Amino acid sequence: MSANDGRHSTRSSLTKAPAQSANQERSAWKEARLLVPGSVLSGLVAAGGVLTAPYVEFVVANPAMVIALVLGIALNSLAQRPIFQPGITFCVKRVLRWSVALLGLRIAFVDIVSLGVDTALLVVGAMIVTLGACFLLAGIFGQHKAYGALTGAATAVCGASAALATSSVLPKYETKDRDVAFVVVMANALATLAMLLYPILCAWMDLGPEAMGILLGGSIHDVAQVVGAGYAVSETVGNTAVIVKLFRVFLLLPIVLTIAWWFNQRSAVGAEVQPVPAFAIVFLALCVLNSTIGWIPGLVPAYESIRLVLIDVSTWGLLLAIAALGLGTSVSQMLAVRWHHVGTMVIASTVIFAVTAGGLFIIGS
Repeated sequence: MSANDGRHSTRSSLTKAPAQSANQERSAWKEARLLVPGSVLSGLVAAGGVLTAPYVEFVVANPAMVIALVLGIALNSLAQRPIFQPGITFCVKRVLRWSVALLGLRIAFVDIVSLGVDTALLVVGAMIVTLGACFLLAGIFGQHKAYGALTGAATAVCGASAALATSSVLPKYETKDRDVAFVVVMANALATLAMLLYPILCAWMDLGPEAMGILLGGSIHDVAQVVGAGYAVSETVGNTAVIVKLFRVFLLLPIVLTIAWWFNQRSAVGAEVQPVPAFAIVFLALCVLNSTIGWIPGLVPAYESIRLVLIDVSTWGLLLAIAALGLGTSVSQMLAVRWHHVGTMVIASTVIFAVTAGGLFIIGS
């Protein structure tokens, strides 16, 4: 090759590099624009849930998620247009995962340690039994094993947030979106019923403040309903209930990873095994950060301001994801849900309450 050929080759490569970079930027910008319509529609539905929530709080506690889901389902025919699909998919997958990751900012290890070994083991045991019961019930009722995972995570961990997080690591199956939407609705409905009923049951069982807080925090699905039930009794009960509940939220990470591993093991031989989701690693890292930031007192005020903002971002992200999930779910799919689906969740809720209550009596005896 001549020197002129070498110089020509060098100039060609230098010319191609900026051109390739420009093409990549245009492609990225085009992909981003495709996400806008569906993301905006999901955002409007989520905002509708928030704006409507104050008018129905007397019926359902913390109703914004449920309203956003129902509004989304009502607009399913509109959302089926191709222009909305990329943005809706983005919200259900990407936004959901990073919103779950930000839940780590709500948890500090010191609160978990304060529970004591007996309480921690009781809560973990009740969660494991509940998860096992849901898989068993799914098999008995002829449901997809993934539905057992969804109901187990929602009941054992933290309601809608856990169901959404679990859905992100489950394999795709025909009724997956419908099942996730149904579990979100049922988890909220059962948690609201528990918020009203469980304090009465606890008083009937003559439980002390600490035991009552453990039972409420260890068996009610969603954080908001735990707060409502606990502090409606007393500050001591409320504080204990919230700490126990946050411990269950902390266990979201190992639960989701275990479910992902279990389904990977059941995959066909030679199937690709999924790596640990990045959002799970971020969740754990934020838990560690939230637990250790106090070691540097000078950073605490600035960190706390940022933390509160990111918690709001997480809340809105989950709302956006649930709105997008509703937009992808048709009314006919929801009406096709059988009574077995209801039965699985009701029985699971009964199991976690009964196991936690039984454990408290064993510890106390």
